[in-house]
Amino acid sequence: MELKSENRAFGGTQRVYTHDSDACGGPMTFGLFLPAEAQDGPVPVLWFLAGLTCTHENAMTKAGAQAWAAEAGIALVFPDTSPRAADAADDDAFDLGKGAGFYVNATQDPWAPHFRMWDYVADELPAALAQFPVDMERQAITGHSMGGHGALTLAMRNPGRFASVSAFAPIAHPTQSDWGRKQFIAYLGEDEAAWAAHDSTLLMRQGGFDGPVLIDQGSDDQFLDKLMPEALAEAMAGARQDGAFRMQKGYDHSYFFIASFIEDHVDFHAEALFA
Repeated sequence: MELKSENRAFGGTQRVYTHDSDACGGPMTFGLFLPAEAQDGPVPVLWFLAGLTCTHENAMTKAGAQAWAAEAGIALVFPDTSPRAADAADDDAFDLGKGAGFYVNATQDPWAPHFRMWDYVADELPAALAQFPVDMERQAITGHSMGGHGALTLAMRNPGRFASVSAFAPIAHPTQSDWGRKQFIAYLGEDEAAWAAHDSTLLMRQGGFDGPVLIDQGSDDQFLDKLMPEALAEAMAGARQDGAFRMQKGYDHSYFFIASFIEDHVDFHAEALFA
């Protein structure tokens, strides 16, 4: 574990670390914000999974989450979105390869040797966090776009792990979307049965999440046809899911949208984490 940077922020510290990843076959980088309370003992942790083309840095520097996490006494973890090893496969398209791991374990060549982001986020990075003053018995998770897809699927497929889950403009029905089918064919193969475990709408229909859910979607999002939020909203209603789906009038897909509502999301998670 190598400390790459450390900055004082809102009474706490924002750090960036690099470490060797077995899951991703090379070095991986993540951000970790620790509030002042971490000096006295472990604090709850909120994960933020970023979207297509992003690294650990986008949400860390643009979302504005640290101010509200510091107020609540919550740590923030900002993982990368894909493997970054020099020999990891890549593609010229922005929505495949590096920056587009989709939080799955690839089974197809040339992706399989490195693209194991599910294992990295679900198992390897949580184990690596054990050396820090974070309480892994109190976790919550959020994300944006591809990261919202990852947050929702991780939460629903790991019952009891996360106290709450939220998402900003998630890729809500990837088995039926251009943002999903392309990547699932590449990473997981042609068998659509293997895709279902990574579709939050299908998982919601099968029983949903064992805690509260908050979804924010901008009405002027330029990618609405790829995100398919209406499918998830309908599935939440059908499952009688504890939570809320909010359509935010006039907002797009950008970090301006996220920064506008991040306080609500941190407060939402704090209520669950400190219940």
